[in-house]
Amino acid sequence: MSGIEDPDDDLSVTPPKQWATGLPAVTHALEYSLGQTSVRRTALTLLNINQVKGFDCPGCAWPEPAPGKRHRNEYCENGAKHINDEATSRRVTADFFRQYSIDELDTKSDYWLNQQGRLTEPMVKRPGAHYYEPIGWDEALDLLAGELRRLDSPDEALFYTSGRLNNEAAFLLQLFARAYGTNNLPDCSNLCHESSGCALNETLGIGKGSVSLDDIHHCDLIFVVGQNPGTNHPRMLSALEETKRNGGRVVAVNPLPEAGLMRFKHPQRARGVIGRGTQIADEFLQIRPGGDLALFQALNRLLLEAEDDAPGSVLDHDFVDASTTGFTEFAEHARKASWDDALEATGLTREEIERVHAMVLQSKSVIVCWAMGLTQHKHGVPTIREVVNFLLLRGNIGRPGAGVCPVRGHSNVQGDRTMGVWERMPQTFLDALGGEFGFTPPTRHGLDSVNGIRAMRDGDAKVFVGVAGNFVRATPDSRVTEEAMRRCRLTAHISTKLNRSHTVCGDTALILPTLGRSDRDVQAAGEQFITVEDSMSEVHASRGRLAPASPHLLSEVAIISRLARRTLGAAPSVPWEDFESDYDTIRDRIARVVPGFEDFNARVAKPGGFKLPNPVNEGVFPTPSGKAVFTCNDFTMPHVPEGHLLLQTLRSHDQWNTVPYAMNDRYRGIHNARRVVLVHPSDLDALGLADRDRVDLVSTWHDGIVRRAEDFRVVAYPTTPGSAASYYPETNVLVPLDSVADISNTPTSKSVLVRLERTGSAD
Repeated sequence: MSGIEDPDDDLSVTPPKQWATGLPAVTHALEYSLGQTSVRRTALTLLNINQVKGFDCPGCAWPEPAPGKRHRNEYCENGAKHINDEATSRRVTADFFRQYSIDELDTKSDYWLNQQGRLTEPMVKRPGAHYYEPIGWDEALDLLAGELRRLDSPDEALFYTSGRLNNEAAFLLQLFARAYGTNNLPDCSNLCHESSGCALNETLGIGKGSVSLDDIHHCDLIFVVGQNPGTNHPRMLSALEETKRNGGRVVAVNPLPEAGLMRFKHPQRARGVIGRGTQIADEFLQIRPGGDLALFQALNRLLLEAEDDAPGSVLDHDFVDASTTGFTEFAEHARKASWDDALEATGLTREEIERVHAMVLQSKSVIVCWAMGLTQHKHGVPTIREVVNFLLLRGNIGRPGAGVCPVRGHSNVQGDRTMGVWERMPQTFLDALGGEFGFTPPTRHGLDSVNGIRAMRDGDAKVFVGVAGNFVRATPDSRVTEEAMRRCRLTAHISTKLNRSHTVCGDTALILPTLGRSDRDVQAAGEQFITVEDSMSEVHASRGRLAPASPHLLSEVAIISRLARRTLGAAPSVPWEDFESDYDTIRDRIARVVPGFEDFNARVAKPGGFKLPNPVNEGVFPTPSGKAVFTCNDFTMPHVPEGHLLLQTLRSHDQWNTVPYAMNDRYRGIHNARRVVLVHPSDLDALGLADRDRVDLVSTWHDGIVRRAEDFRVVAYPTTPGSAASYYPETNVLVPLDSVADISNTPTSKSVLVRLERTGSAD
């Protein structure tokens, strides 16, 4: 039996930290790493992660400095934990699956499942069985291909991926799906930054950010909105420290005070070890969840009024006149913004907003960075459109030190989209793909993640193939998602480690173990490398350095190629065997299909790779008008009934996406527990609750269904009054499947109406 046990839930609380990183981060990273594997393997991973000849961190997508400017230890605490979690010496073998039934595994925590180690051989759960059993690769792939061929329509299959997938495998996955006959390519971006892509495509013509690390370093004023860099992408703090050293300023906008945005102690510099570190935020706006639209509407009104008072000195009229459309309508709409609405929605004072407005006027270049705090609201798309309005007014788009910066939270989520993993790829891409491989790709839009769950629930999707990720725990409405997955004829997961999705099975279920980012990948043509694209459109190589966890593992490229051959046969004529044996041949085809990847193999061989072109930075906006678009966005805000709170789900510090590495949230002062809900003391008083009371969280939604997360303890915390915060995936059960952002269909995980039902007093 496994020697790993779930930690006891033994909550203790200390005051929230006022700074992030420093020596404690180094200590915790090494403690976790050495608890997973040997000193030698830990040294190998940490000396190779994010290096030119090493492998890309499978964690966040924050970019690395240019070659020659990187530190020998170019990683953060969470990156070190993440890569050594993958490099663990623990193994999940066939004996393990003989010891634990699927029902038993389903009772285990996410922490316990992850801690069992790396998967080592293909496993199958057959219809009616309660245990996984070993299966050979040929039989497993024949089984999956047979189910795909037996479907009445290719649209009854879903091909999901997360941001851990590399460019080469992502390109093959979407090629296979479209050659098979479907655009059902849901991905993790549907759940996080889809609102960003929708807003940016509409306003700028490209769904990506426009800035570089150099822009961050030399910007006058950076807004960090709805994100927590200290936990989710800690190396961003190094970049913000450089901003401050160069005289720039930072405005943090967030419902929670986050330690990393207060003060950063760089663990690789003396002042970060023995000194006070660097104050990051010059101004902290503790905003109500969902109030960001109102904040930027207020700032835009102030900018227009400042231009009225000093004509020609505030707005960039040359840029607005030459490069934008819709300004007149926008300005008329923006002047109607109500201060009463802004103050109610944001919870801020007028003085706070005007102080930030003054900082904007003093700044020649402005960048706005954001993450899920903006995207996962019903009005996420209008909010980001209003951010674009704010930047357009003073020409802060398409020039050095300025622009939009959606910060991606997973390694290659942006690259997967570039490679075509999207249910709504433009016709130009489909035409290029079909022309290259001699077939006609389907044009009907496919299913995204939310619609994929609905299709499985309704019996319209019968086979689910997940390539990387943990779909069951990443998605909303956990009970609905699990019931939907169990309705499938077959579920298959291409994975490195055990997770909850393996315990939520269709009639037949497959676990197909694959190489990790740190594993050497040797194919018929020799040792291979893969590529990734970071948040700032830099594409670079990644080369695994460790011996694979098992001789029975296949790469994701190999698995997809072999599955495609079995499913499609000889039509269309795609050289799947060549792709599997030599990844250069994949990159040659990518170069002919995907814009910006011309001469791919030669360019990515250069140290540090290459940057994809961004037309916005050339003054070109690929919108229908050929110009950037001002938009009119109606004011809206979440309305919280009496007796309720607005809950945002979030990560703890000792967590990566859906996987907790420990039961702590060190910076917020939470230890040895995860089933906690952070509530402002004034709200506890109003609700008749005491610190550490036990409660159930019950979400309120107009469909009348009671969604309940049981047995949480309330912790008095300095969050925004009227709001609450708690960790996912434990609280994903509270997010209704149909509560989604307009246009993007992204789950509204940052604005869940809940009431707290007291079940017991403090221990």
